[in-house]
Amino acid sequence: MNDLPVLFLRDLSSILLASVFIGTGLLHFLKPRMFEAIVPPSLPWPRALVLISGAAEILGGLGLLVPAVRPWAGWGLVALLVAVFPANLYMAQESERFRRLAPRWLLLARLPLQLVLIAWVLWASRP
Repeated sequence: MNDLPVLFLRDLSSILLASVFIGTGLLHFLKPRMFEAIVPPSLPWPRALVLISGAAEILGGLGLLVPAVRPWAGWGLVALLVAVFPANLYMAQESERFRRLAPRWLLLARLPLQLVLIAWVLWASRP
């Protein structure tokens, strides 16, 4: 069986995911207040968490573009996606507060879609 189509899709996925993570990571630095608003109040130092997660997104996205470190970048991004899940949960629980960002149904749908995103990152970052 010819693996070229799968390898092409994997490389294309890596580029697409890298673009999303790098772009979102940059937004953490350009619009930190927007991201601070979604940090659950139970967590300390919202600005630091936003900047650290933004840097992790940028580094992980860049790592997806380098085949030699792509698997490590993938695992790092999975850890990041797990780490930011409380913010997604907080947004869904407080959907009225975040209605200007997204409708409730989208905030709720985002929770299981995080698993899909994790699976996609793992697949795209396989050696």
